Amino acid sequence: MLTRRHFIITTTTLFSGAIAAPALAQDAVELGVDEAPDQGPTAGANNPWGLHPRFMPQRVQANAGLTPGDIHVDPTSRYLYHIEDGGTAMRYGVAVGRAGLYQAGRFRIGRTAEWPSWTPTANMIAREPHIYAQYAGGVPGGPDNPLGARALYLYAGSRDTYLRIHGTPQPWSIGTSASSGCVRLVNDHVIQLEANVRVGSMAILHS
Repeated sequence: MLTRRHFIITTTTLFSGAIAAPALAQDAVELGVDEAPDQGPTAGANNPWGLHPRFMPQRVQANAGLTPGDIHVDPTSRYLYHIEDGGTAMRYGVAVGRAGLYQAGRFRIGRTAEWPSWTPTANMIAREPHIYAQYAGGVPGGPDNPLGARALYLYAGSRDTYLRIHGTPQPWSIGTSASSGCVRLVNDHVIQLEANVRVGSMAILHS
């Protein structure tokens, strides 16, 4: 099992650098993460969604031993890290699955899609028919689609797990446990992420 303790200890401090601000110090200590000053491409970026500043994209230092291209998700701090060449990682704020629905594990990114269509799973319909039954026939891609602007499809071997890392038309959910198991980013952020993701890379969802 990929526990949060495993995330912190066995990776020997995944991300390091100078702490960007005192408000981030607690998160940094808990994770073994010291946030580097925001020098990424989104430094000073507009924030029309009203996100807490810590959920805006930032570039942080990544220690040796991590595979460039891989994605790590920390569900407690609500962060997604995309490991880059050269010892850095891009960090994004995310929403994760509600209690009992988040699934930790190691997955392969089997494919990606722009403005994907969406169909709720049979389990989703059975669990909450009052919400999902009306969409059983599927929803075409577009700004109101629950998968948002981009989707990364997570596979276990050759099997589609129906877990996704995707955009959302509900940016106010970032930083919360809100989904039926998937990992959500603001549409602008998932567009940036997907453009730099290689199919076949790993997505590690820590518990």
